[in-house]
Amino acid sequence: MATQSAEYRRLVKGLFRFKPPVSDGPAPYREGLEQTARLFTVPKDVVCRPDTIAGVPAEWVEPPNARSDALLLYLHGGGYYMGGISSYRHFVTRFAQIAGMRTLHLDYRLAPEHPFPAAIEDTTAVFRWLAEKVIPAERIVIAGDSGGGGLTLATLLSLRDAGHALPRAAAVISPWTDLTCSGESMRTMQSKDPIIDATRSSHVAGWYAGNTPREHPLVSPMFADLRGLPPLLVHVGTDEVLLDDSTRFAERAKAQGAPVSIEVWEEMIHVWHYYAAWVPEAREALAGIARFFAAQLGEAPRT
Repeated sequence: MATQSAEYRRLVKGLFRFKPPVSDGPAPYREGLEQTARLFTVPKDVVCRPDTIAGVPAEWVEPPNARSDALLLYLHGGGYYMGGISSYRHFVTRFAQIAGMRTLHLDYRLAPEHPFPAAIEDTTAVFRWLAEKVIPAERIVIAGDSGGGGLTLATLLSLRDAGHALPRAAAVISPWTDLTCSGESMRTMQSKDPIIDATRSSHVAGWYAGNTPREHPLVSPMFADLRGLPPLLVHVGTDEVLLDDSTRFAERAKAQGAPVSIEVWEEMIHVWHYYAAWVPEAREALAGIARFFAAQLGEAPRT
């Protein structure tokens, strides 16, 4: 699919043209993402309510068209070291609106202050609480982008390994599945990707992994046993360094019998969905994920 929105690519390149050295730590990147988020507005008819779930700060996102029989758990991106409710609110509210689903958006702990497995401890604790207190696990779907996409997969694996009930389905957007950064696209796509720098990614991976080997299956789901996962949809763009993180993961998952489907979007860059307020392809992609979830959950009951 050729992009209808070449202008946004130039805009994103401008937004991410300044990349502080990683030696400065995560603070400049966190502030830069917050500044970018201020360019977007939140849909006025979507209600956002702060909460704390299982000790984790969170926000309920409630569009007026939300179905009552299902729930979306969203894990934001940011390479495990940046991002949060405020910087992703505009995106999650639009996603919830398009999906027509009540959504819980988490502020899981970030590296390097809280390396692996802190984030997974947060996400699994919240999922178990939701399944026990709010709605059965089979009526929950889970999604995430970039680092949050990798975290989504790791959450599924952790729940499976612990013998807990799993969500009905999952969707991951440009997921970071290999923190060894061994994918060929880390090098071949660097000139096309305005957001992610492969050299910086390797350093950031160390922030998150800490003393844990980067090949650990919950750090890098690429290397996990992927059997027994719920239906999974993967979105990735052709023009991003994490292209191989998606294609290789999908190939491994299919080889192991996991129910995974992948969509590779032509000329799209890393997590283009984030720009849904501006980009037709972003809204189209989110609508596709919404249809996937609807198919897995069944049609919402008529009221």
